[in-house]
Amino acid sequence: MKLLTFVPGAGAFETAPGEARRIGALMADGGRVLDLTTAAAARMGAEAGFAASMLALIDAGADGLGRAAELLAEAERGGAAADAVVALDAISFRSPLPRPRQMRDCLVFETHLIQAMEGGRRLLAGLKGTTPEALGLPPVTVPQVWYEQPIYYKANRFSVIGHEQPVRWPSHSKLMDYELELGIVLAKGGRDIPATTAHDHIFGYTIFNDMTARDTQFTEMQGSLGPAKGKDFDTGNIIGPWIVTADEMTDPYALGMRVRVNGELRGEGSSASMQHRFDRILAHISRDETLHAGEFIGSGTVGNGCGIETGQLLDPGDVVELEIDGIGRLRNRITPPRV
Repeated sequence: MKLLTFVPGAGAFETAPGEARRIGALMADGGRVLDLTTAAAARMGAEAGFAASMLALIDAGADGLGRAAELLAEAERGGAAADAVVALDAISFRSPLPRPRQMRDCLVFETHLIQAMEGGRRLLAGLKGTTPEALGLPPVTVPQVWYEQPIYYKANRFSVIGHEQPVRWPSHSKLMDYELELGIVLAKGGRDIPATTAHDHIFGYTIFNDMTARDTQFTEMQGSLGPAKGKDFDTGNIIGPWIVTADEMTDPYALGMRVRVNGELRGEGSSASMQHRFDRILAHISRDETLHAGEFIGSGTVGNGCGIETGQLLDPGDVVELEIDGIGRLRNRITPPRV
């Protein structure tokens, strides 16, 4: 299934306090959505709690997914659940997981790492009006530890938005960038998870745009800590448009990935080039640490998946579209900072 979170009505791009969110499942025709929250309440009464939110559905485990699948099949047949079907263009998307229980982002694509570090050298030198060599910046080398274990940081789980919602340009930055990533959502937690069974902990796959204020990021990380404000600003984490459940993902390590800005192809790559796959990532992160259902983990940016690599950063008003085969397309417009 392709599972999403939405609010009824088109054009409600801004998140409103206390808005009534619902979860849904994309219909086979791709143009309609089954409102699972409404269908479950009508058909299952007191047992409809599994469809109250995406976290509730995740917490309900296999039983909850089974009930959601039954409702979707019933709607596809034109049964009673079909009364809760709405057109895709009659809803407003939110992040499928509006507030993950935890949020981590990794860095597992070698091409991106090398090109982004070189881009960072050029950016830092440019900010000072000189060259990397004149500034004494060392040439790019990949630390050996990067090949030996997954590297990650914890992101701001409170600044998550979804498909078509506006991204607010932070006032502290003049150089904004997109980042094309594959993401997973955990179905269940665990501690010291073996890589051999890590797949059983994955609820589903989605697209992640890890927006970055590049000038802020590269300036603050000279202090040997971070990223901090380079990543942490409202609307900076974008997940969507939906979560594809793990049972429908044939091979998550053979997915074409593309990014377009204003319709122009800016970069493309493949999940096949991940140095560390999610089985190793989960095994590493869960070592001596308990993970929980409803956590989100990003892969890190695919090679050529961000502007710092290609020298093409963003302008206010730009429309960024991230696309991953088997998942879909995540689209957002970059708006100026609030005055």
